[in-house]
Amino acid sequence: MILRLSGLEPLNITPEFGFVVIGERTNITGSPKFSKLILAGDFDGALAVARQQVQGGANLLDVNMDEGMIDSEAAMVRFLNLIGSEPEITRIPIVIDSSKWSVIEAGLKCLQGKAVVNSISLKNGEEDFLRQARLIRRYGAAAIVMAFDEQGQADSFQRKIEICARAYELLTKQAGLPASDIIFDPNILTVATGLEEHRNYAVDFIKATQWIKKNLPGARVSGGVSNISFSFRGNNTVREAMHAAFLFHAIRAGLDMGIVNAGQLAVYEEIEPELLERVEDVLLNRRDDATERLVEFAENVKAKDKTPVADKAWRKEPVEERLKHALVKGIVDYIDTDTEEARQKCKRPLDVIEGPLMSGM
Repeated sequence: MILRLSGLEPLNITPEFGFVVIGERTNITGSPKFSKLILAGDFDGALAVARQQVQGGANLLDVNMDEGMIDSEAAMVRFLNLIGSEPEITRIPIVIDSSKWSVIEAGLKCLQGKAVVNSISLKNGEEDFLRQARLIRRYGAAAIVMAFDEQGQADSFQRKIEICARAYELLTKQAGLPASDIIFDPNILTVATGLEEHRNYAVDFIKATQWIKKNLPGARVSGGVSNISFSFRGNNTVREAMHAAFLFHAIRAGLDMGIVNAGQLAVYEEIEPELLERVEDVLLNRRDDATERLVEFAENVKAKDKTPVADKAWRKEPVEERLKHALVKGIVDYIDTDTEEARQKCKRPLDVIEGPLMSGM
């Protein structure tokens, strides 16, 4: 089955599409930079973060405004409306991410195309779950469904598949949601915490992914990849290696998409061999002392600077092409200088508007 989403442009996710990247940095709860910008009211700066995610390769953009210090509903509406005026950003589908249904519904009313709701669950029972699912269908969106029920979050393979199977039955037979619009999140939970009961979390997620793809036809599987490595906050080298190794195994098991930092994914084949061995010992629960060995190794690893370097080759083009590029890409850094240069080349200021500026619109 094809999962059909859209922003300004359609995104048809087929089995041959490959792994779908959901950009995570426009999440106020997970990105300190984005959080500071929103709390300061700097929505232009926040738009730049969104643009970086798209330029980094995000296929979808996750937007979350759940912060107690602001009006989350108003912030979501304002940010999505601003995104709507940025063609480079709004060309990809949006994932509206909130624990508050009022925020999700306010966001859905702002968007054109077909969005994704992140998320609904059975936490408050079947009646509330079905009500939200029917509204999602009415708004023409797809839904991420958390493996969470009245008893709490699923943290074992058996609980994950039981909740997902129950939700699938309710959604397809009672809510009328197409199976292709269902995206399960069986909970990527943190490993290497030192607690015995957490050792199999990655393995259980991978096994649950395999089970869902085999037994719940048409449904997709997603997850918040950075959760797996929270034990190593502050050590980006180890965290990125864990993300890459986890994705390598999870994608082979059927993982369709994940919330990640677009443009900052390490390449599995390029991970230093000893680090990879210790990371996979933890992820695959291959030895009793796996956590201790990775912690020991991590203390000797220093994160390398992976600050993305902006491609400025377009700055060598004639001013008309530079203005066109800046308008299409939403880049404002050089707009005053380039506009003045173009004005000096033209007979009338109006020629700048009717010429290069109009070409970029």
